[in-house]
Amino acid sequence: MGQHHKKSKRRNYKYHAITFKLSAGQYRSLRNYCKARKTTPIKLIKRNIERFISNYEYEIPQDLYLTENQLNLFEEPTFVEKQK
Repeated sequence: MGQHHKKSKRRNYKYHAITFKLSAGQYRSLRNYCKARKTTPIKLIKRNIERFISNYEYEIPQDLYLTENQLNLFEEPTFVEKQK
């Protein structure tokens, strides 16, 4: 006869709620933008912060740490071209 397979246990996910406040105008703007794009505010926010929430779960690259709270006054800026 047919074998009875035990259902695999569903993985438990932990979720953390994050809240922040928007002004009435910001909320209206967000709602209107989402309506025009046929999406939800949650999907829009998650899509826009995806690069910050997906790459650093276990390890943070050393170059992302801030080490000094000073300006480099004597280094030449990289965005200014040297004039000859």
